[in-house]
Amino acid sequence: MSKIAVVGGTGTVGSQTVSELVKRGAAVRVMTRSTSRIASLPAGVEGVVGSMLEPASLPAVFAGADALFLITPLDRDETAQGIDAVDAAVAAGVRRIVYLSVHHADTALSIPHFVSKLPVEGVIRASGVEYTILRPNNFYQNDFAVLDAVRAGVYPQPLGSLGLHRVDVRDIAEAAAIALTEAGHAGETYSLVGPHAWTGEGTAELLTRHLGKQVAYVGDDLQAWAAQVRAFLPGWMVRDLQIMFQHFLNEGLLATQAEIDKLTAVLGHAPRSFESFIQEVLPV
Repeated sequence: MSKIAVVGGTGTVGSQTVSELVKRGAAVRVMTRSTSRIASLPAGVEGVVGSMLEPASLPAVFAGADALFLITPLDRDETAQGIDAVDAAVAAGVRRIVYLSVHHADTALSIPHFVSKLPVEGVIRASGVEYTILRPNNFYQNDFAVLDAVRAGVYPQPLGSLGLHRVDVRDIAEAAAIALTEAGHAGETYSLVGPHAWTGEGTAELLTRHLGKQVAYVGDDLQAWAAQVRAFLPGWMVRDLQIMFQHFLNEGLLATQAEIDKLTAVLGHAPRSFESFIQEVLPV
């Protein structure tokens, strides 16, 4: 049985992807920076301690693996970490790499943590191994962090008035598992998007209908947003995310119908809707 290594396998997307791979009967190895996290991995999943910040630890992560699902962190040196991981994987004989990039990475060039993924994509394409690039939009699951605010009557995530084709992490995980375990995806770049573009006001209106009480959208004041998050995020990250949200306000993060249709064909079903997600996480 071929082995799939997952870097970033304990995070939001990675943990869901590991579950999808296990359901498909794959042999999975997850890299984690903490031995304590190994015990929490699903039954049958191998854990190995390593870090992209410590390139010398990576050969052991990739030894004997046939495929790699690579998730790079939101970090100031994300590009270097990603390239080191790709180099180590190729040297270890990994034959297939699936990389989690970001939607519009090649056009939203003002956003630091979008642009930082492009060199990693380039190194993967030039590596000579089989690859698939996944470019997800903003996650529905990001709203877990604002549910208390929603229950209090406000929706604070800066989405603007143009809209984002937000996506369910479960669709990202399915697409990743398919690209890692099935043929026919070599050389492809997939936009991972939802079926409908959601604006800030549209999201608040949906939440108002769902909860039966007024929810106001308050996300367009980026100065207020930055002031709130500076208490628990480093300055460079606040600046990076503020640039991203300003891009959302100015230009949106929209998908074409062709992108939606292509993802539907890969998944074998339509992308999950935001309405269904809200019904799951905010029962009334």
